[in-house]
Amino acid sequence: MKKPKRLIALVLATGLVVVSLTGCSSSKTGDAVGLGSPAYNLENVEFPLKEQVTLNIMTQSSPLAPQDPNEKLIYKRLQEKTNLKINWTNYTWDEYGEKRNLDIAAGDIPDAILHAGMSDYDLLKYADQGVIVPIEDLIDNYMPNLKKVLDENPEYRKMITAPDGHIYSFPWIEELGDGKGRIQTVDCTPWINKAWLDELGLPIPTTTEELQTALKAFKDQDPNKNGKADEIPMSFIINDGQNDPAYLFGSFGLGDNWDHTIVDNDGKVILTAREEGYKNAINYLHGLYKEGLIDAEAFEQDWNTYLAKGKDNRYGLYFTWDKANITGPGDDYVLLPPLKGPDGTQNVARTNGIGFDRGRMVITTANKNLELTAKWIDELYNPIQSVQNNWGTYGDDKQANIFEYDEENNMLKHLDLNGEAPHEIRQKSEVGGPLAILNEYYGKVTTMPDDAAWRLEQINTLVPYMYSENIYPSVFFSKEELDKLSTIQTDLFDYINRMRAEWIVNGKADKDWDAYLKELDRLGYSQWLEIKQAGYDRTAK
Repeated sequence: MKKPKRLIALVLATGLVVVSLTGCSSSKTGDAVGLGSPAYNLENVEFPLKEQVTLNIMTQSSPLAPQDPNEKLIYKRLQEKTNLKINWTNYTWDEYGEKRNLDIAAGDIPDAILHAGMSDYDLLKYADQGVIVPIEDLIDNYMPNLKKVLDENPEYRKMITAPDGHIYSFPWIEELGDGKGRIQTVDCTPWINKAWLDELGLPIPTTTEELQTALKAFKDQDPNKNGKADEIPMSFIINDGQNDPAYLFGSFGLGDNWDHTIVDNDGKVILTAREEGYKNAINYLHGLYKEGLIDAEAFEQDWNTYLAKGKDNRYGLYFTWDKANITGPGDDYVLLPPLKGPDGTQNVARTNGIGFDRGRMVITTANKNLELTAKWIDELYNPIQSVQNNWGTYGDDKQANIFEYDEENNMLKHLDLNGEAPHEIRQKSEVGGPLAILNEYYGKVTTMPDDAAWRLEQINTLVPYMYSENIYPSVFFSKEELDKLSTIQTDLFDYINRMRAEWIVNGKADKDWDAYLKELDRLGYSQWLEIKQAGYDRTAK
């Protein structure tokens, strides 16, 4: 940790920023420029620069995007505004992780890494190795846009602060809703075929028993009226986050989510996969499987297979983030409300996800332009700039645009894309770097995307059924804690997920339960829980 501190101290003491001539000199997207650019006094850096300066930055982007990020309109405008040119090393998503690590290992280190994809372990490791610098002083002294976000939302400053008290990375923050009504609060959303229910004269199920009755009718009564038994009453992709049937577990107790971690209202961290209600939910699903009401491929299918059957409208009930991705935005499929279980339990378990990524950008020790770099990064946190970084831009005459710009109100308004795929437009034009989009921006800086607004409406119907007032926060664990968690969690969760799938099929959960609990203990459950609880306690206080 000492080397980065000495570097910043040296730069601050000299009062100068020297143009970086080291690191990433063999850029993949262009020749290094800026040789002989003047030094800048730390107190007098203002945009646009009087003379152009170049920084070397590594990034990643979609294969659909230009190989040279400077061809993106967002970066063209930013260069015009600042007179700071970026010499990019750009890798596509599929190769980025390996290429980044190889470049760093070889000493081919840029001035900064944007869209860095750095895990907490990466951040702590590279800080220890003297590859990246602490940035808290840069934020407080030179980054008014980001500082404002952190000052007004201190939980984010807490989340980006490492256990040693330093900040090593610039975050990505996207708020869409708040608390229980946050857009990420439920990911494995259930969609039931309302058209089939209407055809069969059945109401939307309100209990687990009524759901079983509806699924039987889907199987036996030919609701699509094609004379074939090709209906699939229920489908999912087991242990696959948003495509998993975890939503149904809430009818039997605390429920389940993708990381099997719930925090109760007393602040106690609970591994859902040890709960009696978890076992009862699995027994319920086994009952459905035994009656042929669950897709036999649900335990092995990939996304493309799952998608294809959904597009053929073969599902009675399926699970995913947004039905539009599988069965379209029409009215045939509707959100299945929380079901009352056998004892009347009607709970929706919350996920632990929020719109936050801690390791979105770092500055390296190769960088001699710390203040200049910080001020350029701060431009990315300008509200109207952040919106474009995240979704795309306006006024591009070479491709479709996500926004139109209301100059009078300085506001970006989402356009009707006329059938164009928004994710493709986004991949071509967004930059995916550090940014902050707060709930207060909607209606002032930008409109909310129609699909997000619609999803928030759906989520808000589930809020009254969410027992838990807490989620497990984005804890910044120490390197030692991460080592232990990684070692334990790999085997622990692999075992939990394997048994979860096997029991739904073979129905042996009751018989195997005691042995299963002992195996969880052998795999390190107690130590895992101790670390997770300690992390929660210090983060939530």
